[in-house]
Amino acid sequence: MAKKAAYMGMLTALAFVFSYIESLIPITIGIPGVKLGLANLVVIVALYTIGAKEAFVLSAIRIFLAGFTFGNPANMVYSLAGGMLSLLVMAAMKKWKLFSVTGVSVLGGVSHNIGQILVAMLVVENAKLLYYLPVLLLSGTIAGIAVGVVAAILTKRLERAGRV
Repeated sequence: MAKKAAYMGMLTALAFVFSYIESLIPITIGIPGVKLGLANLVVIVALYTIGAKEAFVLSAIRIFLAGFTFGNPANMVYSLAGGMLSLLVMAAMKKWKLFSVTGVSVLGGVSHNIGQILVAMLVVENAKLLYYLPVLLLSGTIAGIAVGVVAAILTKRLERAGRV
């Protein structure tokens, strides 16, 4: 139990640091919501090493910490919508064993962007925000591949080392 609590604490801290680093990297392609998804790397590792419930808790804590520290309430709403939909999709795909870690990560990145767009459409009451979706799906796919490849490597190494 203590080992799992320490591992969760370390993952939470790491996800928070990655969120901070990501907030320092300006990605200006004219479309809001495009990000690298660095913190999702930690969530995927948690999903594969300790389980979906723990990954959910980790993701929620990270979103609230990052939102209160270097975000705002609107960012938290969008992050929660994207993060929770993403985690739901990733947990289902992992459970069904239809995709590799990288495939699960891609689906997580894409569903994160879909969740954010859906909430944005509700908030601003404008369906024209769907025009952003193709670029967000592409960016979610690219980021998902990069994050997924690293997550797969980390997950294998952690399991081989007997760290989890």
